[in-house]
Amino acid sequence: MCMFIILPVMTSGDSISPQQTAESRTEGESVTLRCSYTASSEYVELYWYRQNSNRALEYILYKGARSSSSSHTADFAKSRFTSTADRSSTTITISKLALSDTAIYHCALRIAQCENSLERCTKTLSALTGTGPLPDKR
Repeated sequence: MCMFIILPVMTSGDSISPQQTAESRTEGESVTLRCSYTASSEYVELYWYRQNSNRALEYILYKGARSSSSSHTADFAKSRFTSTADRSSTTITISKLALSDTAIYHCALRIAQCENSLERCTKTLSALTGTGPLPDKR
């Protein structure tokens, strides 16, 4: 049996929260975890991390939403982890579950601040600084 707990990473002025707090599935099945969010910007990236017992956070993926179409998935996750993102929520689906997928899963929200009419954006990380890739958008 695989157990999943979802914890949000809160941000100042913007917010993200899980729509369920725990899920259980059997090995070989799939599970979809969902977080909803509010954001003041059109430039949104939604991140997923996991934390196995007594280990550091592990970056899984991020997916752009609203006016951001960027995405990235960690190598280990490319074959079994997929994500969706829309104007108010994000999901992560894990297929062919293994016991090693048992973890606390974190969803996080990242906002880009656009500074001028050319839409040149500089990123400000709302949560989990220095974890996972932080691509430069220009």
